[in-house]
Amino acid sequence: MTRADLLERLAVQTSERERANLRRRLRTVEHVEGPWLESEGRRLLGFCSNDYLGLAQHPQLIAALKRAADDEGAGSASAHLICGHRREHAQLEEMLAEWTGRERALLFSTGYMANLGAMQALLARGDVCVQDKLNHACLLDGAQLAGAELKRYPHADVEAATRQLQSRPEAAALLATDGVFSMDGDAAPLAGLAALCAREHATLMVDDAHGLGVLGMEGAGSVQAAGLGQREVPVLMATLGKALGCSGAFVAGPAALIDGLVQFARPYVYTTAMPPALAAAACAAVAIARDEDWRRDRLQALIARFRSGAAQLGLPLMASHSAIQPLLLGDAQAALDAARRLEERGLLVTAIRPPTVPQGQARLRITLSAAHEDEHVDRLLDALAALPRGGSAGRPV
Repeated sequence: MTRADLLERLAVQTSERERANLRRRLRTVEHVEGPWLESEGRRLLGFCSNDYLGLAQHPQLIAALKRAADDEGAGSASAHLICGHRREHAQLEEMLAEWTGRERALLFSTGYMANLGAMQALLARGDVCVQDKLNHACLLDGAQLAGAELKRYPHADVEAATRQLQSRPEAAALLATDGVFSMDGDAAPLAGLAALCAREHATLMVDDAHGLGVLGMEGAGSVQAAGLGQREVPVLMATLGKALGCSGAFVAGPAALIDGLVQFARPYVYTTAMPPALAAAACAAVAIARDEDWRRDRLQALIARFRSGAAQLGLPLMASHSAIQPLLLGDAQAALDAARRLEERGLLVTAIRPPTVPQGQARLRITLSAAHEDEHVDRLLDALAALPRGGSAGRPV
């Protein structure tokens, strides 16, 4: 029997994606200025970044990064537990814990690593992890890495989540959900899930990557907006690379959680710490995000403007009131064609296709930022209105 060639098998799988119009491709961006970017010699107005508050190029963040880089250099040169944990990291962790109403916070290099690390530390074989079917990939991977039984429930269905938890009443249980779902843009039913976890003695974990900075008082996130705190949601993860305009992530919660992660979260223990200059920039971002409510107000006004205009055009927007505004097209080729036509008009909007979203739910993932202007939104609406119509639903194709 001949052993399979792994590279050949991977090439076949890539070719299959190509034939199904599902192959992913890199785009190189040469320069960014606010919502504008330059790519392949063209200046495009972007509606696909996660810079929800328009902080990625804020002069205070850049100045903080430069000052710390001048003092501390470009990299941390070590893992946190050796000699990589600098004063900038400690300051940022304190700020994040205070902002989110938690006892402690712990930095990770990426959101993916934060979720893998938290779940791998919390869960063991024989435990059960119940998750929303539309959770981010890293939450699903985290449960599988830990060896726990992964049980998924239909999107935002608290009753179905209840049935999944009650099917393993003897097992230690973690219920994990996105706070704001990255592809649909809607919010999880956090109050209902928290009540469920209290009844079933399960631990609730929320990935608030797309809620932090945008929702809640002072932008403290979707958990705060739902009126919940550390007792109801003891495990909170959020990222620094979206509304805060930086990079990295953190897990926040009770001291026992953070102490345990330092001991057992392998993606934390065995990874070089983020550059201290980046942590300094994130400290500046947290201060601005908390203090400048006008950024959230501006973003909400732009969301309302876009949704109102889309409704007048009869566009098939999904039920989202976040900065993520998906335009459901169904077919992968239709999504690609729509993105191409928008780019021809100087707009960059990403086509999202399976397996990132379920089969038959390809879409344009439109994202708004406080850096956008009213005329930018109107320009996008005009371009969407000009897309050819087709299909029984009259959707753009």
